[in-house]
Amino acid sequence: MHADEEHEWSVRPGAAPGGRPADRRPRVIVVGGGVAGLATGCYAQMNGMRSRIFEKHVLPGGCCTAWGRDGYVFDYCIEWLIGTAPGNEAHRIWRELGALDGKSITHFDMFNRVTDESGRSVMFYNDPGRLEAHLLGISPADAPLIRSFCRDLRRFTDIELYPFLTAPALRSAGERLRMLRTVLPAFRLFWRTAATPMHAFADRFEDPLLRRAFRNVFFQDPEGFPLLPYLFNMAAAHRRNAGFPQGGSLGLARSIEERYTALGGTVSYRSRVARVLVERDRAVGIELGNGRRYYADHVVAACDGHTTVRTLLGGRYTGPRVDRLYGELLTERGALFPAVVSVFAGVRGDLGPDRAHSTTYLLSPEDAAHLPGALQRSLVVQLRSHYSDGFAPPGRSVIHCTYFSDFGFWKELRTRDRKAYWALKRRLAAFVRDFLERHRPGIAGRIELLDVASPATTKRYTGNHDGSILAWKAFSEADDVAAALVGKDRMRLPGLAGFSLAGQWVGLGGLIRAASTGRFAVQYLCDEWGLPFTARESLAREPWRPARLGPLPRLDRRDTRLGQEVPEA
Repeated sequence: MHADEEHEWSVRPGAAPGGRPADRRPRVIVVGGGVAGLATGCYAQMNGMRSRIFEKHVLPGGCCTAWGRDGYVFDYCIEWLIGTAPGNEAHRIWRELGALDGKSITHFDMFNRVTDESGRSVMFYNDPGRLEAHLLGISPADAPLIRSFCRDLRRFTDIELYPFLTAPALRSAGERLRMLRTVLPAFRLFWRTAATPMHAFADRFEDPLLRRAFRNVFFQDPEGFPLLPYLFNMAAAHRRNAGFPQGGSLGLARSIEERYTALGGTVSYRSRVARVLVERDRAVGIELGNGRRYYADHVVAACDGHTTVRTLLGGRYTGPRVDRLYGELLTERGALFPAVVSVFAGVRGDLGPDRAHSTTYLLSPEDAAHLPGALQRSLVVQLRSHYSDGFAPPGRSVIHCTYFSDFGFWKELRTRDRKAYWALKRRLAAFVRDFLERHRPGIAGRIELLDVASPATTKRYTGNHDGSILAWKAFSEADDVAAALVGKDRMRLPGLAGFSLAGQWVGLGGLIRAASTGRFAVQYLCDEWGLPFTARESLAREPWRPARLGPLPRLDRRDTRLGQEVPEA
């Protein structure tokens, strides 16, 4: 950015009464360069605004990111991406944001494999017919329940419902009618599957493996989910609308960043926002941690919700809905997605043919005891080199192992005794190496590095409350409160003008939801300022290359080669 442009952002813009820009392009500041923040910036630029994104990290994407070590790319976020098939609203948003430009999409014929302690496995094929035959082969006694699940899965494959284009409060009568035409014929299906908890459904199986396996279709048991999201996402994967984009998580963020800068936007990295500047109950800009101030006609916070309300705004602009969402619910069990521990293994050679790209291993009590802070007795092992090219140097491969873990456990240990924290990570890395050897004999000798990220790591790099990477759980009270904040409140806070919320802390988790909140925020802003909202697809088609990920940070400078593992701090 040129010095004169930098100076311009440091000067208050003139405005007509009510904060509407007077005879110039409106200026919008976005706090946070995750997918929601980048989407907000893109749509602001498409609608004639001048925007600037301030991001505390050195990379775009927030939780949708990766880091590197010795030529390996440790891809952290995407397991499947809704919207990879043409012809639906989710795909249209990704095309508008340039997220899939020039990329191939990897599709898998199964969602996940679940393997118990004895080695018995369940393959959750996306194809209803194949899944039904497989499950009946495991447990003929459970035929009625199996056929019921697969019958519902077939029905969901015919449903396309992605309400992401128009903010709820701005939907026209025609848009609402089209949604009703989709929902009403399948109303009983939606109602029944949304009202049936997966735990209650799974407990009806006679086969003990199926009782445990169905809980882990989504890799780990999210607890509290009904049947609907399992059926919906498996059906999307069967339609090839839930694939894995080339370049992975950081690749998605980089592509949206490229789209944003091509539209004329600017991202300022290493720029931690300390507070939102407010005058006469109107947000007028931000102040960075170094004291520098920047001004705009509107500020959009696309970052951690609790930090926004309690820190950036000092807790001054709240109401019953805001207090419930960003206060009480944060401490209630089951409202937030748990944090995760990630262990990446860099492996010499190929991983070989394996029918499952992802496997949830159900652990014995003895094995589970080796997972510090674990919330469940399971470990997910994903062969990330099978997802996309460029994740490992030539002749090498990457494995990603994860489990749900307690944020408080890791935070307390890291705060109290840093050496003990590092030592525990070393022991975890050693266990993962031994565990992989048991299930893939000979691999331990080919593992050349291990890298561990704890929930405390997620908190430090993203600012997400309790290290949660998906924020609120769907189908919870938080879902209802957040929906009212997006629809009734138009993503605004009580008593504060010139300010909007965006991202997963207001629109719930999932990348397409995060991106859609950026679209909604700009739609509401255009409506307030009397501007017509417009969006257009990216025309860029240059083939994706792994080099476009750019330089990757390391979480720590310690050597992690075998015999010296000291994972990141």
